Amino acid sequence: MKIEIWSDVMCPFCYIGKKHFETALENIPYKDKIEVEWKSFQLNPDLSKTEVTSVKEYLIQAKGVSEEQVIGMNNQIAEMGKTVGIDFNQENSKVVNTSDAHRLIHFAQSKGKGNEIEEALFKAYFTDGKNVADYATLSEIGEEIGLNKTEVLEMLNSDAYVFDVASDILDARNIGVSGVPFFVVDRKYAMSGAQPVEYFVSALTQAYGKDHLQDNADNNGASCDVDGNC
Repeated sequence: MKIEIWSDVMCPFCYIGKKHFETALENIPYKDKIEVEWKSFQLNPDLSKTEVTSVKEYLIQAKGVSEEQVIGMNNQIAEMGKTVGIDFNQENSKVVNTSDAHRLIHFAQSKGKGNEIEEALFKAYFTDGKNVADYATLSEIGEEIGLNKTEVLEMLNSDAYVFDVASDILDARNIGVSGVPFFVVDRKYAMSGAQPVEYFVSALTQAYGKDHLQDNADNNGASCDVDGNC
């Protein structure tokens, strides 16, 4: 069974959803028969690769929320993160264009390290406050999970995987992805948002048994939408 997951490095609910999904897999006896493929999605493809913005500045300027609202949102996400072992420090996160981070994800997947690079990039962005558009930083992150640092830099300094990232984003649009994380099972069933562990277990069990998933239309988990609202 193949599960495709659309997400963005700067989506907090994608990180939470990843943790819920992984816990669900541990509760499924046939997890070794499940193939996971991470797909690219950008909440804001117009962001600069060189100009760094704080989460507070980004939300105030781009989304029109107040500073008090930003603090409240960050605190709420931090509390949600604690329940799954994530140390959210969004006040230190550097908002940048994530297209090159997505190229690194594709490269890592080609080496069989898709899950590892997703975790490393989420941690780098949300916990460590690293610049995930900076090539030196990305190459170091890649090296941390066992990739060849020189090969990562060579890839980043080329146009490798640019088409793959764009193709994923177009694919998402074609299948109607309205928010991330978005999970697609065997191109038959879809689950949207950071669903609870129990939901993932039930849905995957039904899908594996060739039964239809319960209607997801009115059962969406927390997510970030196509306009970058989280």
